[in-house]
Amino acid sequence: MLTGGPQSEDEPPSEDDPPSENGDHEVWYRGGLAFECTGCGDCCSGPSHGFVWVEDFEIEAIARHMGMDDLDQFERQFVRRVGARRSLVEYSDGDCIFLDPDTRRCSVYTARPKQCRTWPFWENNLESPQAWSRAARACPGCNQGRVYALQDIRHIMAEQSDVPPNAPGTVNKQ
Repeated sequence: MLTGGPQSEDEPPSEDDPPSENGDHEVWYRGGLAFECTGCGDCCSGPSHGFVWVEDFEIEAIARHMGMDDLDQFERQFVRRVGARRSLVEYSDGDCIFLDPDTRRCSVYTARPKQCRTWPFWENNLESPQAWSRAARACPGCNQGRVYALQDIRHIMAEQSDVPPNAPGTVNKQ
């Protein structure tokens, strides 16, 4: 059993289980999940390339954080088009452009995109205990520190509602 996972040894409920009092089907992580960022930078680094999707308000926030007034210049330097969407660029080794190579810390942490802020509480990581275990193998902060209650996890997931549930990204290099 995962630290901070279900509080019983029972199998996770199936879709056939009756809804709980609030109308939701019970989830395997109903007892909460532990996570505390260790600042290791692994979620922001290669070896594979991915996407950190950004929207206008996130681009503006990062540019403002960096003291850049020219958003067009910021986008030319730090953002790439992927079809109709935009993603942060990365170095040739797969590291996020904002991951400081010396400190392994995010240089725009307080203005980081919601895709980064909501890690590891992504839909694909919460599908099953096995999916969470895969995330934990890639992220030393999973199963450590603060236990997020079910309602906290749902709030975090709601924040990322327009982030694709299986978005590969520099914050999910598994």
